Amino acid sequence: MITSSPRHINIIILIAVIGLMGYGLYSQYVMGLIPCPLCMTQRAAYCLIGGFALIAIIHKQGYKIYSLLIALASLGGIAAAGRQVWLQHLPPELVPACGPSLEYMLETFPFAEALKMLILGEGNCAIVDWTFVGLSMAEWSLLWFVGFLGAALWQLLRKPATAA
Repeated sequence: MITSSPRHINIIILIAVIGLMGYGLYSQYVMGLIPCPLCMTQRAAYCLIGGFALIAIIHKQGYKIYSLLIALASLGGIAAAGRQVWLQHLPPELVPACGPSLEYMLETFPFAEALKMLILGEGNCAIVDWTFVGLSMAEWSLLWFVGFLGAALWQLLRKPATAA
């Protein structure tokens, strides 16, 4: 029986992140969907969330610290996914111009400038080429980040329990 111990919650978070990253890689390498800069930023946030969950599972102590880190990474993911959803809902004439590829940005621009371009996104980020039950991949990602934030906040705010 699965309980709501911090360790079990982190196991569920880790499994969800592995599934999401797996599908992201499947959609890229099998379906041929090229991730935009904001998609790559969201993937980085997923990796942070999964990494913090994995460390919490291994460490078995200090789950509140890891929950805080998961919450912060989730907020970063919410910001990236929220920006992409916003770009996707802009009228076509207001969508920013498409920029260079991620590889080009990292090779050509100073790291701080490339990071700024990565976080702000560009015209490619407004393209919706995948939907499931009417929601784009960015909208689903936003929902997952909100869910991870909720789980992290729940662990942060609940009364201390014995870690399993």
